[in-house]
Amino acid sequence: MAHEAVRELLNRTPNASEYRLIRRLWLAHSIAEDKRDIAGLMATLCDDCVYEMGQTGDSWRGHEGATRFYTGMLSAFPDVRFDLTHIVIGPQGVWEEALVTATHTGEWLGYAPSGNHIELRTTILFPWDAEKRLFKGERIYLDSDEMLRGGSQTRLRHG
Repeated sequence: MAHEAVRELLNRTPNASEYRLIRRLWLAHSIAEDKRDIAGLMATLCDDCVYEMGQTGDSWRGHEGATRFYTGMLSAFPDVRFDLTHIVIGPQGVWEEALVTATHTGEWLGYAPSGNHIELRTTILFPWDAEKRLFKGERIYLDSDEMLRGGSQTRLRHG
């Protein structure tokens, strides 16, 4: 992120009204994810949102891309559960840390399903768009690449 963009983020002034809105929207996003409600998830995101995986650089753009991200992740890990352990909410967005548990039953990012149960920690940044009053997407970081590999060493080749 360019120096000027970071300076703009640092200069954002917190206010109670915006904090409540960001918190409510994050709660709505989390509830929609737990319910596997794709439309509810998209309602919390800007049209030009971006989803990014820190370890791989994979990214998905716009509502169509975010829908593909969620459809793929929820198909590969249908029992995925995010148990929140830390959260920070501010005028820049939301940062959360969670314990993730899941079973890898479908292809994910080119990795064949392993059937293995995984458990790992993740941190996710939800950047806030103050003008659109929605999240710009998610930047997802995992403490290991086990979710990416699904406990499997086999990455499928796509032609």
